[in-house]
Amino acid sequence: MAITKQYLKSKPICKVTFSVPAEDAKKVSVLGTFNEWNEKKALQLKKLKNGTFKGSIDLEKDNSYEFRYLVDGTFINEEAADAYKTNEFGGENAVLKL
Repeated sequence: MAITKQYLKSKPICKVTFSVPAEDAKKVSVLGTFNEWNEKKALQLKKLKNGTFKGSIDLEKDNSYEFRYLVDGTFINEEAADAYKTNEFGGENAVLKL
């Protein structure tokens, strides 16, 4: 798993790209505070030929966002997150600091 951050010079925005290797998965999406943890608003990642799911979203910089991946109905965390925060379900959410 990986996250890349590309800060735009002209706007206070950071383009964040999520990559999740999940060859056997059918569907991978990103849920978090930036889409109100709403599955209908989730960022759907596209499956590439090499089995990696990838997608990008523009987020405001100078903020932090909690998120998790939803892989075929199961939540998983980003291993390379900037931090982790305990959630109300007894698990942890990955934190993205921009």
